[in-house]
Amino acid sequence: MKPIIKVENLRKEYPVGDEVVVALDGVSFEIMPSEICCIFGASGSGKSTLLNQLAGLEKPTSGQVLIGGVPISRLSEKDLAIFRQRYLGFIFQSYNLMANMTAAENTALPLMFKGMRKKEAVARACSLLETVGLGHRLRHYPKEMSGGQQQRVGIARAFITKPKIIFADEPTGNLDTKTTGEVMKMIKGFAEKYERTIILVTHEPDLAEYATRIITLADGKIIDDRRKDRK
Repeated sequence: MKPIIKVENLRKEYPVGDEVVVALDGVSFEIMPSEICCIFGASGSGKSTLLNQLAGLEKPTSGQVLIGGVPISRLSEKDLAIFRQRYLGFIFQSYNLMANMTAAENTALPLMFKGMRKKEAVARACSLLETVGLGHRLRHYPKEMSGGQQQRVGIARAFITKPKIIFADEPTGNLDTKTTGEVMKMIKGFAEKYERTIILVTHEPDLAEYATRIITLADGKIIDDRRKDRK
């Protein structure tokens, strides 16, 4: 089996005044399909920079990221946008829902971006929202839902186009302990059901335990990389 993500000697530098800050220092690893991989580390460890590199949001100083064999750092902005739309999904800490759209419309948005008619996209969104326990919230707006409910919408939105890879950036940072457990079990359950690769970025040890693999960063370098048996 070939890796779905391959990171080769990745380095990222940022100029700060007269100095250069090295955020990533020669990072290399591979992620296999269907892995739930946690990028773990304290603030300033380089994990957010690594997420931006994996998602093609920033260009590396040197080295490269390949997704499905495609060197994404070499793509033009237009081609990269198309690539993300086809292969990547995102779950954000702050939910990033459109305030003037209902739960169903927010979930349907990625399908409409891909050209699907609104009626069909919303119908698919409603079906998926029912599976995450939000069948009674389809026509509710974000301000009418709890944080946990909004994040369930975010999860449904990330999975609705069936992307190969889902990036989850501190997905429970705004949730209480009970809701955090429910949301993480849902993300893990969806990943296993649909055989998707999850890249979870967090500084919370409890969240890392939901992963099947934990890559720990410190000062821009990998200091630990371990796989766990799936539970």
